[in-house]
Amino acid sequence: MASVYLVGAGPGDPGLVTLRARDLIARCDVLVYDRLVNPELRNWVKLGCELIYVGKDPHLHAIPQDDIEDLIVARAKAGKIVVRLKGGDPFIFGRGGEEAQRLARDGVLFEIVPGVTAALAAASYAGIPLTHRDFASSLCFITGHENPEKHEFRVDFKKFATLGGTLCLYMAMGQLDRIVGELRAGGLAAETPAAVVQWATTPQQKTLFTTLGELVAAVAKAGLGAPAVIIIGAAVKAAQNISWFEQRPLFGRRIVVPRAREQAGELRHKFEELGAEVLELPLIEIKPDLDVKVADEVFSELATYEWGVFTSPHGAKYFLEEVLRRCKDVRALGPMKFACLGPATAREVEKFSLEVTVLPKTSTSTALADDLIALGSLEHLRILVVTGTRNREDLPARLEKEALAIVDCLQVYRTDFTDLSKNPAAEKFRTLGADAIAFTSASTVESLIHQARHVVLAPGARRPLSCAIGPLTAAALREHKMPVDVEAPEHSLDGLVQAIKRKIIAENK
Repeated sequence: MASVYLVGAGPGDPGLVTLRARDLIARCDVLVYDRLVNPELRNWVKLGCELIYVGKDPHLHAIPQDDIEDLIVARAKAGKIVVRLKGGDPFIFGRGGEEAQRLARDGVLFEIVPGVTAALAAASYAGIPLTHRDFASSLCFITGHENPEKHEFRVDFKKFATLGGTLCLYMAMGQLDRIVGELRAGGLAAETPAAVVQWATTPQQKTLFTTLGELVAAVAKAGLGAPAVIIIGAAVKAAQNISWFEQRPLFGRRIVVPRAREQAGELRHKFEELGAEVLELPLIEIKPDLDVKVADEVFSELATYEWGVFTSPHGAKYFLEEVLRRCKDVRALGPMKFACLGPATAREVEKFSLEVTVLPKTSTSTALADDLIALGSLEHLRILVVTGTRNREDLPARLEKEALAIVDCLQVYRTDFTDLSKNPAAEKFRTLGADAIAFTSASTVESLIHQARHVVLAPGARRPLSCAIGPLTAAALREHKMPVDVEAPEHSLDGLVQAIKRKIIAENK
């Protein structure tokens, strides 16, 4: 087993990270990471992992290269598993070769985990085929990172101008004028197609198509800068027909997801699939919170309940985990049937190999109560409603009054407001604003109001649409004098995403 892993973090999109890389990040003791590594990857580490930033930009190195190597060796010799996480691929302009040589010299076992390098990803996400039978049968990766005090390049760009094929320039934005001049002096025609892809594979991606002769002026006019990959060659013109990434319906849009951190992933991915930049603003935090005395009473009579009613995935998860902890077997639930609010809650129940009997088409507590009452057979039956601290009380009340059921409530979690005062996502929201906020519960609305001082938009920031997953969330917005710009007709995550997409597209026609 190696002590150090030199791991490619890919070009920016976390979905392009290899399975091997993700596994190593999740179990390392020390994560040493670069500037261009997507922050999302740091969330994959285990509790207690040491995070060490060693990023570099053209003007500032957080830690000199020799010190980085000393640090990695020291941690490894202290018995730690170290992941050295590098943007793109470790062995393509990433100084991974130098670090591997140092590790070998010091007798430290290591492994190299390749990553998707920036040029491959930038070209793919811009729709540029780097090789093409009609345009390019060769491909060159070239570094443009040279000391501007030098009068000559170490790379002979004049020779590369004669090769044909496709040229991919890394770290060349600071030397662009000189590089273009060298390529032109080497005979590469001014009409040669060229492209610049900035922040490739991320929602901030910007792609510029031009020619070699116009490249410097076009970059200045567009305001592009590092990090960017420059692609030069006849194959660039093929992208006119196959550009795809920036054509997605919500590309360039910023959507705020205010769910609890552990809940945000599913909704985030749905928006990202449509091209949006997602800003996670965890307005609420959900934690297990079981009243032991009440739970003891419930579990002493667990097999007497005819129905278990779950209004949230967390309620289902925490309750069923408690069943296994106390009883070791879900058969302790006896004849209990299950009713769930929303597909996500039903999926959580089904994870325990239990069948959901009642799942209303509309994900509201009113619809759940209606469907249960419509069964017409709940009189004098015992029902257990599993709740959290902010659950509405109308569901148990209706089951008791209208269905004449005997209802017990068991609280298994609590919902707390988070503190956004020092949250980086809140700072970005205040500065830039967003196109929409996707409210998924009344509690997220209440937390936003509670922390309003931390989300005041700066002058010029984009005012977001207020979007509600359903009527209860919309009612909470109206109660606090906030507009309801979108209310999803289908009360589900998919329904909310599609409603927001339709609204944004309609406003921009």
